[in-house]
Amino acid sequence: QVQLVESGGGLVQAGGSLRLSCAASGSIFSITAMGWYRQAPGKQRELVATITSRGGTKHAASVKGRFTISSDNAKNTVYLQMNSLKPEDTAVYYCAFGVRVSGEYDYWGQGTQVTVSS
Repeated sequence: QVQLVESGGGLVQAGGSLRLSCAASGSIFSITAMGWYRQAPGKQRELVATITSRGGTKHAASVKGRFTISSDNAKNTVYLQMNSLKPEDTAVYYCAFGVRVSGEYDYWGQGTQVTVSS
């Protein structure tokens, strides 16, 4: 019923920028947290950034200062602004929404490919 639709991925040169978006469709009444994960071939999925319904954010050390997570709670949408992209950022990026008080994730996007060329 609830679906997360991602967009904004693509191919970009090192040093470039991309903005990922993830919007929830269907009835979702309370979102406690939103996040972005990524997974590169042969590597484990890693947390990139999170944002709570109150606006608190956390970013992985590997992207801090380059990526910024934000949200529009009224639109049930989360964004990931990615600047100064590096080849090591190449991965499939997944958004996730949590509706529990604990903030655990319940819904996941389909993933969007981000490829950074050198």
